[in-house]
Amino acid sequence: MDGRVASLLTRADATSSLPRLGGMARPDGVVIVSERHWAFAGRDGSLREGTMPSLPAWIHGIPFARGLTRLGLSLAPLFRRSGVAGRREKPFLLAALVAPFLLVVLPSSWRTPIGVAATLALAVWMLRGRTLRLHGAEHRAIAAVEERSLVATWDGLVRPTRFSPRCGTNFAALALPVAWLADRLWPLSPALWTPVAVTAVALAATMELWRFAQLRQLRVLLLPGLALQRVTTREPTLDETRVALRAVASVLEREAG
Repeated sequence: MDGRVASLLTRADATSSLPRLGGMARPDGVVIVSERHWAFAGRDGSLREGTMPSLPAWIHGIPFARGLTRLGLSLAPLFRRSGVAGRREKPFLLAALVAPFLLVVLPSSWRTPIGVAATLALAVWMLRGRTLRLHGAEHRAIAAVEERSLVATWDGLVRPTRFSPRCGTNFAALALPVAWLADRLWPLSPALWTPVAVTAVALAATMELWRFAQLRQLRVLLLPGLALQRVTTREPTLDETRVALRAVASVLEREAG
């Protein structure tokens, strides 16, 4: 183990309070994020670091607005100028994110099949290459933080779970039924803007429900997403787990500083 990484992981294992971490997997590495910082560790040994935008103080008390804002801010490691998404990838990702709101211009009979096709295309793009194994590595590294088993995980002595209740897969699994209910229970008469409003409300409601389920340990609401992670993750190798742990070490170092 690199001496600096070894020192950081050892210190973290002995620390009683560590920041809450999340992340995302890429074909060539792993992003780990806290509320203030992010780090991308590449399979080639590279390391990129950045800061996370903060949620405006005034928006903390507005449930639906804070959910949509958190969702947008979580994409900062991808879309910032120093972010990990490539110049050619950013337009594709942006188009995929905006696509659900643009379905309003299509005939109603086309919306569902085109929406499903766009979602599948995005999933295939995001989970290409080594992403599935690095996704499992991301979860394992974060679990190691929470269990204070970072050094043992680096050494391969323990293998924390590759499944996470905070994974975006859980959010997606919740979003589908919430969107379906929102579409059918929407109280206003159909209009050009209504599908856009329904989509925004459904995403915001899902974000609130997702966070509530995590904070209240309502695992039953997360079961569909945890089951889906058997498809969206694979068992990582030790080297892949160490990639995620290097990103964890970077974030924890800057949080401590």
